[in-house]
Amino acid sequence: MKLLHVADLHIGKIVNEFSMLEDQKYILEQILQTAIVQKVDAILIAGDLYDRSIPPADAVAVFDHFLTQALGHQIRMIMIAGNHDSQERVSFLEDVLQGQGLYISGVPKEELKTVRLQNTEIVLLPFCKPSQVQCSTSEEAVRKLLSGYWEKEKEQTGDEKKSRILVTHYFVTDSGREPELSDSEATIHVGSLDNVDASVFEGFDYVALGHIHKKQQIGQRPVYYAGAPLKYSFGEAGSIKGMLLVTVGDEGLKRVEELPLTPLHDMRKIKGTLQELLKQGREEGEKALDYVQACLTDEGELIDPMETLRSVYPNAMQIIRAGREEIQMEFYAGAVAGRGSLRKRDAGSLFQDFYAEIKEQEMTEEQRHYIIGVIREAKERLEG
Repeated sequence: MKLLHVADLHIGKIVNEFSMLEDQKYILEQILQTAIVQKVDAILIAGDLYDRSIPPADAVAVFDHFLTQALGHQIRMIMIAGNHDSQERVSFLEDVLQGQGLYISGVPKEELKTVRLQNTEIVLLPFCKPSQVQCSTSEEAVRKLLSGYWEKEKEQTGDEKKSRILVTHYFVTDSGREPELSDSEATIHVGSLDNVDASVFEGFDYVALGHIHKKQQIGQRPVYYAGAPLKYSFGEAGSIKGMLLVTVGDEGLKRVEELPLTPLHDMRKIKGTLQELLKQGREEGEKALDYVQACLTDEGELIDPMETLRSVYPNAMQIIRAGREEIQMEFYAGAVAGRGSLRKRDAGSLFQDFYAEIKEQEMTEEQRHYIIGVIREAKERLEG
């Protein structure tokens, strides 16, 4: 049996004031055509279907068209809500649509929804805030929800062999080692409260993850992030986006293959003087329609360089000036010298360092707990 694992569609996303909807329509069509050619039994979407909890009408229309086309080709669609989705909206009519080959789990329930395809059982575990299931951490919440599934499995009689696949949406670590992040994740992590260790998924033949936008395997277990199908930040420039083709047999997981996706417009960085870049753009043809971040090496002041650049690169998103971004990075690096990589730090510890830098004294335990609570509340509001 073949399954196509995708995640983090973020339909309706706006990047640097540019709507990504046409790019998303293009990439969804590519995903569909790949599913048809590969003759997959189902497409798994591991959360963050939309970019906002209340998506605009045009974003809903794009996703509805994709689902209709896939179901028309007898491809089952199996999906969960992510932290950007409204659980209630995603769950709407989930039981009615199930008969048409569309399986959705939006709101986490004590008894997890399962989908049986041939000899494989697919378990759906949507994103869930710990407080929704009376837990204090994400890992505790996941353990609690999965324990109900495993208890039910123990009650099953017979020697039937089946493969088990889990579809879920969390920040998953491997014995404390965090996944590789990209700039397009707007996630705030409060210490280890949001982390879920991959060992929690023991017993599953494959875990289809969403949440992190970089495609990767977590440790040595069959636990994979498909990554977002499009680049949503210039930190991802140079990377190749794609999806995962998962083949499952009678004895469990057989193989996982990376299938690349080609975007309508790439997201890349260019560098040179304004005149050099104008000349380069005129020679690039359709590539000049890419989303670009231009690093200008001109020494003097420039009059409205963005308007000039867009005469050749109409989708130019950002301009930075060579030397100035290095100064900014040196400032931040100096502020936390010797305290580790900013990317690997959680918001709580970063604030503690900031407080110590400004006040020249350490935070009290009471202050630390207070600020962690504030950060968590802010995060929950951002996630809708």
